[in-house]
Amino acid sequence: MKAIAYTLARAADLNAVITQLQEDEFYKVIAGGQSLGAMLNLRLAQPGRLVDLDGIDTLRKAEVIADELLLGAMTTHAEIEDGQVPDVTFGMLAHVARGIAYRAVRNRGTLGGSLCHADPAADWVTAMVALGAQCDTTGPEGTRRIPAAQFMTSAFEPDLQPAEILARIHIPAFSPSARWSYRKHCRKVGEFAMAIVAGVLDPDRGVERLVFGALDGTPHLVERDGLFRELADPRTRAAFLASADLPLPATSRAWHADLLARVLADIGEIQ
Repeated sequence: MKAIAYTLARAADLNAVITQLQEDEFYKVIAGGQSLGAMLNLRLAQPGRLVDLDGIDTLRKAEVIADELLLGAMTTHAEIEDGQVPDVTFGMLAHVARGIAYRAVRNRGTLGGSLCHADPAADWVTAMVALGAQCDTTGPEGTRRIPAAQFMTSAFEPDLQPAEILARIHIPAFSPSARWSYRKHCRKVGEFAMAIVAGVLDPDRGVERLVFGALDGTPHLVERDGLFRELADPRTRAAFLASADLPLPATSRAWHADLLARVLADIGEIQ
């Protein structure tokens, strides 16, 4: 099966993108195309117009301003993996990027495209919540800043209004005392995860955050003072994992439990 006929539009800047998106309500935006390409061929996506972001340089910009990293939405996984963008996370960004699919996918796939596709099992969907990132969108009504924890509203549904696109991502810099861990379970290297647990402990910034990913919907964020020390106790951890407040699918609960123990060990809370 091949894609239906559609009009391909290439824009030179963000204003042109927004104008083109307003001209056809049956549009799709293509970034790296690693997910959308397959959806087009399977006719799961049937746009009247495909708007290509590849030529917009501002969406590839990466810079550190004050205490945060700003990444354009068109930054590729490979650029993050290879250290072509600044790292303010002591290697967490590169670690996550390195585990995404295969090198051919990472060469073209983008950070913004992954977040907007909003697959619950995608790495950046969970990692950006763990990092406390925020997303800047641009559309006909101007710009919005949305916490990454709220950007994905449900499976495959980002918080984007009509003719609005994700422009860049703000990632807070770790302090010197920060520790992190990112663990996932896959049946084989390169495929989507069946369970993800990410943790960030940054005492100097007052951050103590766990995120459970590859769920049926949005990642589940847990953050509070003393969280890691509390979960170092096996009985407390077992009760936490069995809680109705933690929406773990029955099929992945054991995997998430194992990954949580590994994350706590990585961060140094359990031996």
